[in-house]
Amino acid sequence: MEDVDLIYHNKFGIAFRWKNSELKADPKRIQLVFKDMGFYLLREEILQLSNNIQTAAQHNCCKCDMKNCRSILIKSPLLKMDFAVTREEMEQISDLIEGTLFRLNLLHYLDDICKN
Repeated sequence: MEDVDLIYHNKFGIAFRWKNSELKADPKRIQLVFKDMGFYLLREEILQLSNNIQTAAQHNCCKCDMKNCRSILIKSPLLKMDFAVTREEMEQISDLIEGTLFRLNLLHYLDDICKN
């Protein structure tokens, strides 16, 4: 983990920033990894994903009450990619996204205070 700066994690996933090394990582992008998928997103794209999760959370599956039913479709910030999740997975992804945004906002706020 010495190549990354951890931003936030929960039992479902992790958000981090790649350190600038041989990878020539974009410091504005955040790596989000959950559900065997990795997203390399800008803050604005993470905000869009947060909004998409809130929209998907309004979905109610009337056909089943199964705990493992993947009936919720979340639109990703990538135009041609969506993913199906259970309600529990959606809640964990939401926690990961909201925790990441909170930490990014906090770090931005502290950077602004230190500059003044």
